[in-house]
Amino acid sequence: MARIKRGVHGLKHRRKVMKLVKGFRAARRRNYRVANEALLKSLAYAFRDRRVRKRDFRSLWISRINAAVRREGLSYSVFMNGLKKSGVSLNRKALAELAISDRAAFGTLMNLAKRAVGK
Repeated sequence: MARIKRGVHGLKHRRKVMKLVKGFRAARRRNYRVANEALLKSLAYAFRDRRVRKRDFRSLWISRINAAVRREGLSYSVFMNGLKKSGVSLNRKALAELAISDRAAFGTLMNLAKRAVGK
């Protein structure tokens, strides 16, 4: 069986790895073996955290809505229940944005939810 030498392709792969670890520090950017491990780990984190980011933003929106609703003496769950009963189908991202930027519109939604729940 013929011996396969990986000179060109191995070099190409190493060059690709070293290009990808350009912003890393110390040996993680200079030493191929350490750089390759760091790169594999960073790609795994990036894959995982693309999903985690969505969770983080949802919890942030819920916190913002809760803070705005509590100022008026309601709880988040009662507010969301009221919106659902009154037929308002705004997502949490839009509600959080309204709570921050347009208090008048958010107040209208709050009144709608209060009436639906009976408070």
